[in-house]
Amino acid sequence: MRIAYLDCASGISGDMTLGALVDAGVELAALQAAIDSLGLPKACRLVAEQVKKKGFRALKITVEHEPEHAHRHLHHIVEMIQRSRLTERQKGLAEQMFRRVAEAEAKVHGTTIEKVHFHEVGAVDSIADIVGAAVGWDLLGVEQIVCSPVPTGRGFVQIAHGRCAIPAPATAELLAGVPLAESEVEAELTTPTGAAIVATLADRFGPLPAMTIENIGYGAGTRDLEQQANLLRLFVGTSAQGASGLSADRVVLLETNLDDTTGEVIGHCIDRLWQAGALDVYTTPIQMKKHRPGVVLSVLCQEVDAEAIARIMFRETGTLGIRRESLDRWKQHREPCVVETPWGPIEGKRYWFDDEAPRFAPEYEACRRVALENNVALADVQRVALQAYEQGRQVASKAPPGTGGSQAP
Repeated sequence: MRIAYLDCASGISGDMTLGALVDAGVELAALQAAIDSLGLPKACRLVAEQVKKKGFRALKITVEHEPEHAHRHLHHIVEMIQRSRLTERQKGLAEQMFRRVAEAEAKVHGTTIEKVHFHEVGAVDSIADIVGAAVGWDLLGVEQIVCSPVPTGRGFVQIAHGRCAIPAPATAELLAGVPLAESEVEAELTTPTGAAIVATLADRFGPLPAMTIENIGYGAGTRDLEQQANLLRLFVGTSAQGASGLSADRVVLLETNLDDTTGEVIGHCIDRLWQAGALDVYTTPIQMKKHRPGVVLSVLCQEVDAEAIARIMFRETGTLGIRRESLDRWKQHREPCVVETPWGPIEGKRYWFDDEAPRFAPEYEACRRVALENNVALADVQRVALQAYEQGRQVASKAPPGTGGSQAP
């Protein structure tokens, strides 16, 4: 399986992503053609330059354009993308990134995604960054994207709404659920554009996975950092494959036996574990010494989350010990997918095995939210979401292997 790994030691931004993609082999001309097809009111040109950051070579992409003062809404950008010559997959990825930004901004400002004014992310350079990233990742042709924990930096940043602590509010919302890395750097390392790219594209987070490296791209950031090289590394290669084309990775299993913990405490602990990023949480009834009934609390998680999850188990249950085991895992190919329904978009997962037709599973929480908001039965929402997928009403998705190659716009 072709795989990519984003090493975000110095954070991630739109220009760093474009630089890493082009340095890893994506043609700059293809990205320029995609941006030209958007019909932006001002000329917009991508300029590539070899630079050095703390002695390391990297590619710097600069978006050159005439100054403008337009504040765009989501529908303006979506219309621009739909009129372009991007492929359907590229359009879907770009729209999904902008929709994530709109949702984050709407939550921060207490409004709706339709009323959100894009400021920094609605500017020409940010539009070029996001659309270029969507096209670049499509052309790179990887089936899975893994990302390191993301540092945000520290200190303050000046945005359209004034001086804000890092991470800026919208950036923080975009990074919800993304593992963050501690950093002592007094600068904004991860921008809203970079956060949207990671939140949309990354399939999982953790250390560099087992892979055979084919190429490494280095994308340079604008700022020169005193402590470290301000660059983004992009590893591209192939990962180990399981039987019959299944993808493989490693996870951590944490387990503890409980015989003196109430059901309420265990339930609360399970909620905390899900919030901390557990992949799976379950209990198994057992009989312990002196014939006392008990349970085994089992948690599957990524290596990067293991210590934090173990701390929750210790704190909430009072257990004296936790067993830890690293496991190899086979998985069906999967990816996020959003379908359009009469009640609005519903998130889910599209998954497939070998050359079989992809299937769709709507997310329970997304269906539950729609059911409560519209006073309809949960089963009806799930049924309509499945029908929407079968009828091809997808807001955004990636094409599985063998369903049509990536093409330049």
